[in-house]
Amino acid sequence: MRRVPLLVLATGLAVGLTACGSSGSSGSAGSGGDTNGDGLREVTVGVIPILDVAPLYLGEAEGVFAEHGLTLDFKSAQGGAAIVPGVVSGEYDFGYSNVTSLMLAQEQGLDLRVVSAGASSTGDPADDFGSIVVPEGSDITSVADLPGRTVAINTLNNINDTLIREAVDQAGGDSSRIEFVELAHSDMVAALETGQVDVAWEVEPFLTIARQGGAVDLWSLYAEATDDLTVATYFASASVVENDPELVEAFAAAAAESFAHATENPDATRAVLSEYTEIDPALYDELTLPAFPTEINRASVEYLAELGDKWGLFDQDGIDLDTLLP
Repeated sequence: MRRVPLLVLATGLAVGLTACGSSGSSGSAGSGGDTNGDGLREVTVGVIPILDVAPLYLGEAEGVFAEHGLTLDFKSAQGGAAIVPGVVSGEYDFGYSNVTSLMLAQEQGLDLRVVSAGASSTGDPADDFGSIVVPEGSDITSVADLPGRTVAINTLNNINDTLIREAVDQAGGDSSRIEFVELAHSDMVAALETGQVDVAWEVEPFLTIARQGGAVDLWSLYAEATDDLTVATYFASASVVENDPELVEAFAAAAAESFAHATENPDATRAVLSEYTEIDPALYDELTLPAFPTEINRASVEYLAELGDKWGLFDQDGIDLDTLLP
């Protein structure tokens, strides 16, 4: 497998992230109509190189997608907001994104459709896959202390800064005084260690790397936000959903089987990180997996829609969840 590592200094570890295709798949972008030498249909999926997408890599590695006639070619991006244009243009057949990015896209007139669940909060503030962290010894002891500080997030004006603003205001702080800085998750650890930012919003596997370097959890954002928060989903363009329903059905069925397999086999889910990252395997046992449900919690998506409206990301009246969600 070809690797193109992006080296990042993090707690003394060189962490390489890759934009890897599945083995045996040359995978030209948007190649949903092509087949490889095994007669499998090549499908391009835009993903973020984080633990959330491990079930798809596991399903591809263990033949789940092949059983449905598919082989996956993974393309890596910094966040869901960067994946949306690739799906709209046809560069990707499917993409992975947080649901706020998808609502933003819909409000802007882009016709996207969620085809599968993705990752959800575990619901346990003491053991979730994402957390706001601060350096060891920081004088920041609660989210109410965030005003006037620099906070690293992977995408501006999206799900995470919206949830952070809400948490700060609920705690009695003034969220308008927070300075958000956009960084890739892989760059946040070094930025936190060198004092370039005061706070970082991290998800696995980078949350564990940050903790290994001495970072301390401040707030479990997803678990504290609402019950059973649907964080992200897999999606496609309306044209793919309407014109190629067999492809969508096959992808969604294989994804659901992969989620169930990942839930039942957490060690294998962690180990598949070796397929698309160069994270030290010694860290695998420390990683907290997201929940991988096969159903989307619509109530939690409605809550995110309310927050997006409240914090000026979009007009909730422009969001049609009946069309967006399966």
